[in-house]
Amino acid sequence: MKKKKRILVDLFYLNTALTGIKTYMSEFCHAVEAYPQSNIEWVFTHNPLVQSEKTFFRGNIPRWRKLWYHIYYFFWKQLLLPLKVKTSKADTLICFDFIAPAIPLGVKKLTVIHDAFFWQMPENYNARWRSYFINMIHKGLHGDSTVITTSEYAKEALLQYSGIQKPIEVIYQCPKFLPNSGSDMTIKKFGLKSQKYLLHVGSFDRRKLLPVLIEAFAKFTITDTSELKLVLVGERGLSKSLDDYDRVIQLIGEKKINQKVVLTGFLPDHEVKALYDHAFAYVFPSSNEGFGIPVIEAMRAGIPVIISDQAALQEIAGDAALIHQVGNVIDLKNKLQSLTSNLELKQKMILKGNRRWKKFDRSTFLKSFIRVIN
Repeated sequence: MKKKKRILVDLFYLNTALTGIKTYMSEFCHAVEAYPQSNIEWVFTHNPLVQSEKTFFRGNIPRWRKLWYHIYYFFWKQLLLPLKVKTSKADTLICFDFIAPAIPLGVKKLTVIHDAFFWQMPENYNARWRSYFINMIHKGLHGDSTVITTSEYAKEALLQYSGIQKPIEVIYQCPKFLPNSGSDMTIKKFGLKSQKYLLHVGSFDRRKLLPVLIEAFAKFTITDTSELKLVLVGERGLSKSLDDYDRVIQLIGEKKINQKVVLTGFLPDHEVKALYDHAFAYVFPSSNEGFGIPVIEAMRAGIPVIISDQAALQEIAGDAALIHQVGNVIDLKNKLQSLTSNLELKQKMILKGNRRWKKFDRSTFLKSFIRVIN
């Protein structure tokens, strides 16, 4: 009988992961559970549900706690995880959070590098921390390593900017299967009406260009007769240097649209799903994405999508989204007007989106990893 391959899956980062990477890791775990493999034994370093519910190191925490986490993270990656590899007798190690152990392990390593932002946008990061993190990425790729990334755009960006010499494979991820909301209690909670708001889900990271969305929406409301509101779901950016939350609040006040913009903060999945289900449209103005999970989540919910012309978003959306020039307030405002004034266009985009999202599922996601492992 052929020996099963033993694959160790590092889930430590679930205790701080937000939005995209958290979804990536959680959906991989769900795929493993949904599609057992006769020739593979999956070993998780942590219980994914328990690890993802920890909050001690998450959110706007004191500086000392951030430092503690960085020390703990280093200790995990460079000592405890290598010990796990040895004691579990793993054949392959998968790390979803950019960094694998630097010391020789004698096993194959698959390291997921979701994007090239650290190299492309150095101005968005503390210089010393960025240098340290990039150094850790490169050291973790020593030995038998393959890089996994999220789109052809991300692969090309890594090849152009990162200096990584290891093989790079593209695996399209599976967006989260959000639970059915079952009622309209969530929209009532926020004083909303079905089909009467635009939606954005994600952090307030600077690259998301939420100030552009605020300015475009403010101009849109001047002539809009549909009384649409704008709903922003999500938390502050990961650090002060990356965060646009305060700028968004400032703009909302300056444009006098306080009564038209709803900021919900972090929400549980069932409430996010309810907001998707009842939205008029989803708007994604980001300047840089490695994939763009909300694009597929919105299409699955049956609402039209407006994206920027950023390459990864166009790659993932295909022809199933309206596209505006990244950073162009007037163009985004015009796309909002096009969608609200043309119900035939709206229905056309919904139908295209319904076909498009079906290309991204758990089975394909897992099979792609198994292909690289083998």
